[in-house]
Amino acid sequence: MSLGLDEIFSSRGRVRVLLALFRLGEANITRIVRETGMHHRIVAAHLEKLVEAGLAVEKRYGRLRIFRINYSNPKTIIVRDLLEVLSGEQP
Repeated sequence: MSLGLDEIFSSRGRVRVLLALFRLGEANITRIVRETGMHHRIVAAHLEKLVEAGLAVEKRYGRLRIFRINYSNPKTIIVRDLLEVLSGEQP
């Protein structure tokens, strides 16, 4: 199941996580938590939704989980451009 744009942008937290991933390139949950100032559990839930939507990918190294933007998904570029216009900053 894929998230629609309304579901992606309806959550301020999800947008913050996306912006952090665009800025960082790739990061583990702890780094994204520090970047967003959000609770670990909330960030993990948003990341799961973003992976489910195909906007992010997860790579596991033992217990370590690294997340990055999925640029092979055409929706990713559209979402990035939209975030750039709406937020006034370049992700």
